[in-house]
Amino acid sequence: MGAPSLLSAPWAAWLLLAVGVAVAAWAARALFKRRADARLGRLVAVDAGAPSILRSDRYRLEGRPDAVRELPDGRAVPIELKSRPAPRGGPPASHLVQVWAYCLLVEEETGRAPPFGILRYVDGEYRVPWDRPARAELLCLRDAIARPYDGRATPSPGRCTRCPWSPVCDLRAPGTR
Repeated sequence: MGAPSLLSAPWAAWLLLAVGVAVAAWAARALFKRRADARLGRLVAVDAGAPSILRSDRYRLEGRPDAVRELPDGRAVPIELKSRPAPRGGPPASHLVQVWAYCLLVEEETGRAPPFGILRYVDGEYRVPWDRPARAELLCLRDAIARPYDGRATPSPGRCTRCPWSPVCDLRAPGTR
């Protein structure tokens, strides 16, 4: 008597069915995502190596969004891709500021303000409004960063040891040089 065929076993049929359903679900999700992206407009730029960097001499900022889409009305929308799930409480401030900066750069480059930027996580996305309050907050942060350091930090061995700026910092805690 020979060994039973793997394909004749009932579990093999169920396995093939499960794999087929999984592939169909993946394909449907990819198609849905592609259609959703198409509603945003035409893809005009992707950070796939060395695309041009957006610069603003006026604001002394530069950056390169992961993608830029052109809406049907001609306005460009920056898209920032994150390789992690969306945080439970919404995007962290640092991610919002990054998208705002890209919105400002797109506006400077094209002469037209985008209505929003997109922050896309692996399991969802946020439309980040680009409006007066967002612009005001971004420019306030940029101005604060541009000012000379006022010495508010208190050096400590714990902080200074982990700090990436420690090798060039004048305020290092003793013993961390």
